[in-house]
Amino acid sequence: MSPMIFVNLPVADLPRAMKFYEALGFTNNPQFSDETGACMVLSETIHVMLLTHAKWQGFTTRPICPPGSSEVSLALTVGSKDEVNRLVEAGAAAGGTADVNPPEDHGFMFQRTICDPDDHVWEPFWMDQAAALGSVDAKEHTS
Repeated sequence: MSPMIFVNLPVADLPRAMKFYEALGFTNNPQFSDETGACMVLSETIHVMLLTHAKWQGFTTRPICPPGSSEVSLALTVGSKDEVNRLVEAGAAAGGTADVNPPEDHGFMFQRTICDPDDHVWEPFWMDQAAALGSVDAKEHTS
């Protein structure tokens, strides 16, 4: 079985957060959701657990990062530059904030950022792996 990842995120408004993630293509798994948290599924191996602040504080005594701070950046591969743009635009239309960091286009890789309504940073990116490996190989042989 492939490892699974469950990204746990504290959210101030659960329905608003669910709407944002649904706009990005996540689906809700009601078996693991209630009024205090929602399991949002992207794939068989990637899940995001949206937890109300009260629920979150049941798991840790550490403070929740205030909006606008930088706690983590979650990078997610997609199939094309167009898909990067589509996700950022869909997230912005669903209450997120697009391009909190400037878009980056390195030719072989393109990425943008989108913050969810609670300021969690996502970085959808596309990478031409063959070109990326070629640039790594070239650097190794010139150093």
